[in-house]
Amino acid sequence: MHFQIPESLVELAKKRIEGFPVEGFVRGGGPESPTLLLIGEAPGEYEAIEGKPFVGRAGKELDKSLEQIGLSREDVYMTSPVRSRPYKWREKKLPTGEHIQKKYNRPPTKLEILAHAPVLDYEILQLDPRLIVTLGNVGLQRLLGPSYKVNDWKGQLIHHPVRRLHSLESNEFEWTQESYTIMPTYHPAAVFYNPKIRPELERVWNHIDQYLRNSGD
Repeated sequence: MHFQIPESLVELAKKRIEGFPVEGFVRGGGPESPTLLLIGEAPGEYEAIEGKPFVGRAGKELDKSLEQIGLSREDVYMTSPVRSRPYKWREKKLPTGEHIQKKYNRPPTKLEILAHAPVLDYEILQLDPRLIVTLGNVGLQRLLGPSYKVNDWKGQLIHHPVRRLHSLESNEFEWTQESYTIMPTYHPAAVFYNPKIRPELERVWNHIDQYLRNSGD
C-alpha cells in the first residue's frame, strides 16, 4: 500500500511556511511499511517543479546507493524536514555577457524546519520505520539536535528518541517517548563537491545492508 500525508496536513504546512522564500511542495511518498525511511534536506529546483523527492542529479546518486544494496525507490519512503524548495536570488552571468537574476538552492533555516515539522513528525509516527537513514546534517540534526554531525556519526547505529514539535503553537522541540534506530550518511549530492568520499559513502550503505539483513525482514 502507498502512503501519503493527508491533504489537511499539506494545507497546514503550506500555511505555516507562507512568507518564507520557498516554492513548490513535495509530498513525498512510498510504501506504508518501508524498508528504509530516508530523510534528506529540502527539495531542489527539479523536485519543486515535479513535486517528487530526489529527481535531479542527487536522485540518480541515491538510486545507485539503493541499487548497491538491492533496493529500489519502491522499497523506501523519501522525505525531508522542509517540503518546499528554499531559494536565494543571485546574479548569474550568461555566455553573452548579460547578467540575470537566478534562483539558487540553499539550506533551509531553523524557522522553515519548524514550519514543516508537523509533516515529518506525522510521517515518522505513522510509518514506524525499521531504520531511518538521514542524508546529510539537516535531517540528522532535525531528529537528534545540532550537536550531531554526519562526519562523526556516519555509518553508526543510533537508537534514540527523536525530536518532534511540542505543539503547533510552539517553536520548541521535545523528545518522543519511543526510540528509533537511525543511521546517518552523507547527502547523495555530497559526492559532487567531494568525490573522495565515494568509497566512504559505499561503505555506509554496506552497513545499512548489513543491518537490514541482521534485523530480519
